[in-house]
Amino acid sequence: MSGVGFIMLVHTAMDRAASVARHWASSGCPVVIHIDKSVKRAQVKKLKEALVDHQNIKFCKRHKVEWGTWSLVAATQSAAEMMLKEFPLVRHVYLASGSCLPLRPVNELQDYLASRPRTDFIESATTNDVPWTIGGFDQERFTLRFPFSWKKRRKLFDWYVRFQRRLGYKRRVPPGMVPHLGSQWWCLTRETLQAILEDPERQMYDRYFRRVWIPDESYFQSLARLHSQNVESRSLTLSKFDFQGKPHIFYDDHLQLLRRSDCFVARKIWPKADKLYSSFLSNDPSVTKNAEPNPGKIDRLFSKAVDRRVRGRSGLYMQSRFPRDGFENGKTCAGYSVFEGFTELFEDFETWLFKVAGGRVHGHLFHPKGVQFSGKEAFYNGALSDSAALRDAAPSSFLTNLVWSTRGERQCFQFGPGDEQGVSWFMATDSNAQISVISGAWAVPLFKSSNNFSFIRREAAALQKIEAQHLDILRSQYTNARVRIWTMADFILNPMEPLQIIIDEIAPRGRHRLTEAPKMADLTGFGQFLQDLKNQGMHPYLMGDFPVGDDPRSRPKPGRRPYLVKSTDV
Repeated sequence: MSGVGFIMLVHTAMDRAASVARHWASSGCPVVIHIDKSVKRAQVKKLKEALVDHQNIKFCKRHKVEWGTWSLVAATQSAAEMMLKEFPLVRHVYLASGSCLPLRPVNELQDYLASRPRTDFIESATTNDVPWTIGGFDQERFTLRFPFSWKKRRKLFDWYVRFQRRLGYKRRVPPGMVPHLGSQWWCLTRETLQAILEDPERQMYDRYFRRVWIPDESYFQSLARLHSQNVESRSLTLSKFDFQGKPHIFYDDHLQLLRRSDCFVARKIWPKADKLYSSFLSNDPSVTKNAEPNPGKIDRLFSKAVDRRVRGRSGLYMQSRFPRDGFENGKTCAGYSVFEGFTELFEDFETWLFKVAGGRVHGHLFHPKGVQFSGKEAFYNGALSDSAALRDAAPSSFLTNLVWSTRGERQCFQFGPGDEQGVSWFMATDSNAQISVISGAWAVPLFKSSNNFSFIRREAAALQKIEAQHLDILRSQYTNARVRIWTMADFILNPMEPLQIIIDEIAPRGRHRLTEAPKMADLTGFGQFLQDLKNQGMHPYLMGDFPVGDDPRSRPKPGRRPYLVKSTDV
């Protein structure tokens, strides 16, 4: 007779439970099965008939089991008592569920436990030492009473918890016992399990744990500390949980992942995972490893899966998980550059920028009449159209789609007060955005236009108001973008230095000193134009200090430190 016996708690997928029980029993391991009392008689009869030829498989007293209640502990107690009574040669008792699956040949588990005859494998830690009480209670699970079902009587459950907190009610923990938490799935020695079940104070412990929250995760975990000679605080069963505290389900494509864990048993297995069941129930000696169970080998993969599930990929939005505003894992997936006032101040600026920095240089993506894609394309990556109506239906989504669909290529585009402003806050709060502004440069096209001056004055006043509001957003405490703002007067005094800074950020690998700036628009008479606006009652203050009748570039320049270019030599 084997030195290890299995307790199985079964409530569904009877055919799979039968195949696993038959696998263990055929290897000489006794099995005691508890069938949930809610299972129909026909299913129970079918399961018993399927296993009738195995004398070392027994069925214990049935309980109606409900998650989070004492019934799970009572079912385990009944099965454990039968195991100890019917199979006196069993030295270790292994608790499993009907959805568990052995991952290694049974003889490996037998040898492993035989070499550790006095070791109890049960995850057992105090509430201060565990971070995984998700959606539940920590210390309160032991100091409050939980007589109502969390699943069936949720409102009454929540009300009674609030009522106890309001009264300041606290239960007394049984003397000499320190509450511990851990996985429900354990492997205890016969001596420890017998000591727990035959403890003279068992009635007191049972009465206390009947009203503990999820007692199956604390009853044996706490009492094992009182009776065990050697507790190894870990489970031999691979059981992983997601960020909501729900168990991960293993499917056929997890075959290699489960083999790498080196664990003896895994749960929860999908009932229709035919490949897993056929592979692991073979007792094939070729898969023997004789390795120490180490679920930590696959923890990294589970951590990545949880992170992907919870946070998603930076800059990727989908209807199944559209994040709340401000809780995104990055608004966009990559860096991009926004230029405000540059195409107005410089001639053919977009061509120059493409030559010196590379990337993709667009025109005004948010122009009221339509999207100005690079090369005047009508459609772009990500099935983006140049339609203004489609873009303006969700401007921030348009931008995130553009950046996501062009990953690996930096996107640069123009923006200004004449564009649709619905994306201003989005760009300002996006840490991937690099925004460079020459304030007041929008006046240059007005200066060169031949429109009626009264129209120009009204247009200048409207554009200045829009840009002022935009600059307030860029200077907000909530701004995360890299923002640089120059007045037009300051910028044209020394355009090379700010241009060099911008280019170094866009293309840091190709750093080189700019030797030629883009050609600047002819500003002769621009100062007088601004004065005329003032004379008409409009005060153009965003351009900076422009002298009347003078080109700012010809003014005496204050002494500056030379522009230093860092060497890239190692």
